[in-house]
Amino acid sequence: MKVTVCDVGPRDGLQNESVVLPTSVRAELVNRLAACGLPRIEAVSFVNPRLVPAMAEAESVMASVASSRVPGVVYAGLVLNEKGYERALAAGVDEIHYAFAMTDEFGLRNQNQTSEQGLEVGQGLIQRARNDGKPITVSFIVSFGCPFAGRVPASRVLGFAERLMASGPPDEICVADTIGVGVPSAVRELVGGLRSLGAVAGAHFHNTRNTGYANALAALEAGASALDASVGGTGGCPFAPRATGNIATEDLVYMLAGMGVETGVQLEPLLEVSRWLSEHLGKELPALVGKAGVFPSIAS
Repeated sequence: MKVTVCDVGPRDGLQNESVVLPTSVRAELVNRLAACGLPRIEAVSFVNPRLVPAMAEAESVMASVASSRVPGVVYAGLVLNEKGYERALAAGVDEIHYAFAMTDEFGLRNQNQTSEQGLEVGQGLIQRARNDGKPITVSFIVSFGCPFAGRVPASRVLGFAERLMASGPPDEICVADTIGVGVPSAVRELVGGLRSLGAVAGAHFHNTRNTGYANALAALEAGASALDASVGGTGGCPFAPRATGNIATEDLVYMLAGMGVETGVQLEPLLEVSRWLSEHLGKELPALVGKAGVFPSIAS
């Protein structure tokens, strides 16, 4: 079995940290992750820097990375609207990641748009990406629960997925547990539903309530072909109260390696990146494998 691990540390991992890293350090993080064999990295976010200061100067990060790109690694950029798409295209990302919320309450706070408006923007961006020859993943924010509207029914999420598939499918649909409230049964329902619609399914989990790794395994077993994670377990959403970090890339890779799931990621170098990032952020990161060590019989 094989799965694509996408490290979102340079984007989701850093956007909610109190320490804003310089552009050069953010670019170095991307380069260090690429050197570990990660097949996909969400390197930057083309959002309003006044609202998310940690993501400012995305173009400069991409320009710094340009001369060090590793062949075969996908360098992706997150966009939330048409303007972000145009910036991403000009900056030379390999893949577009567009996200919109499954509840109006979250969408209006995060992107100033309802879910219906988010769907409409997404449909337009998919068409533009097709015309521009760019792969595009669409992520459904707060797919399992919203801090403002509560539980999100699976029928609502799959309804948006069905409409998106019918109007011209993206390369992948990713369900995101933005505030870490999902459980494995709900994950199986959503990922299985996406697969039934013919979608290539991805999943993005936060470990807020210690269910992130169980959810990742459930997603894999239900047919997800891509899993997001953040080096060190950094992360969180500036617009989601009490949201904590993503599942840690090194902890996920350790689990997958022990199961014989192919990722192509080198675990020991990844642990070094996590330690390096911890020093730059000036704090201990949530990931556990680096603290406990790699068990001798499980190596990647």
